[in-house]
Amino acid sequence: MSKVRSTIRLAIPIVIGQLGVMLMGLADTVQVGQMKHLAAESLGAAGMAGSIFFTIAVVGLICLQIISPMVSKAKAEDDFSECGNLLRAAIRVSILLAILTVAIIGICAWQYDLLGQTELNKQLTLPYLAVIALSIFPMFIFGAFKGFTDGLEDTKVGMIITLIALILNILLNFVLIEGWEFIPAMGLFGSGIATLSARIFMAIVMALYVLTYKKYKPYFSKKHQHQTYVLEKKILQIGIPSGFQGFFEIATFGMAVVMMGWISTTAQAAHIVAINMASLTYMAATGIASAGGIHVGTALGDRSRKDIFSSANAALKITIVFMGICASIMYFGKYWLIRGYTQEQSVIDIAMNLVTWGAIFQLFDGIQAVSLGLLRGLQDVKIPTAITIFSYWVVGLPLSYYWGIQQTFGSVGIWMGLTASLISSAFFLTWRFYARAKTIKFEELTIED
Repeated sequence: MSKVRSTIRLAIPIVIGQLGVMLMGLADTVQVGQMKHLAAESLGAAGMAGSIFFTIAVVGLICLQIISPMVSKAKAEDDFSECGNLLRAAIRVSILLAILTVAIIGICAWQYDLLGQTELNKQLTLPYLAVIALSIFPMFIFGAFKGFTDGLEDTKVGMIITLIALILNILLNFVLIEGWEFIPAMGLFGSGIATLSARIFMAIVMALYVLTYKKYKPYFSKKHQHQTYVLEKKILQIGIPSGFQGFFEIATFGMAVVMMGWISTTAQAAHIVAINMASLTYMAATGIASAGGIHVGTALGDRSRKDIFSSANAALKITIVFMGICASIMYFGKYWLIRGYTQEQSVIDIAMNLVTWGAIFQLFDGIQAVSLGLLRGLQDVKIPTAITIFSYWVVGLPLSYYWGIQQTFGSVGIWMGLTASLISSAFFLTWRFYARAKTIKFEELTIED
């Protein structure tokens, strides 16, 4: 029980911080969905832009998440200067990944017509996508600093900064979407400006906190310096495969948005509402995964196989209980939850069925997310990446297309395929963690590898 309690204490600020990030997207969705004009069309456009953005940005975001278990491992080994070295390397990696991510998003925007969306959807999507793409730089830099503080188990600072930024984002949405005084109404584009502003705020405040707070000075000594490329290489070697795990999952859900557009604009809007709701609980699960990964990283530094297992068991128990509660809330309260997003009855009717399936896959979504976090704590990424490719692109996408487009299930068929992919991923990733934890050789896990 002590490990469960310590995991909960570590996870709660991370979960709240993760939810804060997700609530920025929720705020955009809800506030755009309440627009007086083009609400459903703007919801669909926001979903398309968000799918492109996160499908590509997720590689960098998850790559940077590897920093926290690496820092926790170094701290457990009493190598404080290595923690500071990891932060320096993470900042350099974050800038590199941001440049590459923005370039790829630009290429996708250039070839947007290949996605087969309507002309109105294109006109709404591309300007919004352009402005949120710029937010990748502050977003990744914030992620580098947060990985450092989370790895030191100082998780509250990231939470507080994120929640303040959430409030800023909501206030700016009110002003910029519908206009205020001399500020013109900018609709969906104004929501993008609000998001960009909030993320710049997050990066600046987080950097100032870490670099000026005397608590962190011991970690920034000049001792034990690597050649410049050594830690960057290590982060990328572990982080990029981890990032592609997220890519294959997000790409699957992104393609679901595209397929919904093939059915109808209404189905696409309903999907955005339902997936946004499910994503809130998923982000909470990734917070638990981060806490579990940090504890596994610490156990790795301590060379304690027993603590690796106890850390994993605690994280998975918490996830099963939490996601079970969320599934019940989604299923029994789905009508009122959906009404919080939109008042359009045609969208509500479709979303009701989709949220039912969202409630079903909650448990499996949480287990697979936490298992991935635990595997990152073990710095095990290659086999898990192969598992995600199989689960999402061999199982999920083909079934979603077959049931949703080829058969008569429509939007529900697409979600049936998504559920199948999460069941597959949860089963195989959990198996991989316990198999790897039994056989891991501690002496092989060095920075020089």
